[in-house]
Amino acid sequence: MKLQVRGIEEGQPIPEKFAFGVYSEEDHMSFGPNRNPEITWEDAPEGTKSFVVMMFDPDVPSVADDVNQEGKTVSKDLPRVDFFHWLLVDIPANVNRIPEGEDSDGVSPKGKDHGPGPIGVRGVNNYTQFLAGNPDMAGTYAGYDGPCPPWNDEIIHHYQFEVHALDVESLGLEGEFDGNDVRQAMKGHVLDSARVTGTYTLNPDLR
Repeated sequence: MKLQVRGIEEGQPIPEKFAFGVYSEEDHMSFGPNRNPEITWEDAPEGTKSFVVMMFDPDVPSVADDVNQEGKTVSKDLPRVDFFHWLLVDIPANVNRIPEGEDSDGVSPKGKDHGPGPIGVRGVNNYTQFLAGNPDMAGTYAGYDGPCPPWNDEIIHHYQFEVHALDVESLGLEGEFDGNDVRQAMKGHVLDSARVTGTYTLNPDLR
């Protein structure tokens, strides 16, 4: 399979229009346009009955104590974990494109609805946990929400856009399912996959 993420070249920085957070000299970070990029895929194998689209960041600090704290940095030596930014399942086999802005166009305080969306079924991304302690933003975040890595992180983050062709029409996931639920449900059903990786940082020393 081949995957194209329009505006994002392999290994290159992700444009700010696709980001949840953009660099700000005054406050380190301000909200970005948060539009999902257009993605297209082709050459799905015979027998494909549905697709899964996901985007995740494998470079998120496993301990958040120093995240976005003045006078501190998030060490490059800290163990990292996956943070899911976009989960769409049960995308019909006759679909091979998601237009820019179709699943997100702006930051939605308190999140977007999970369940059936414009294309496929939306899973819950990890902003749900990340913003849980913020009374203005806390909620259930589903669909696409773009990059917003810690502005004091010593490493550049890598964002993996993936499409998976499956041999089932539905993964049978309901409610507030997350990235780990999707990975578990996909096991044994993936016919082929493709990936594009973009980078992003809010650390002025790395920009």
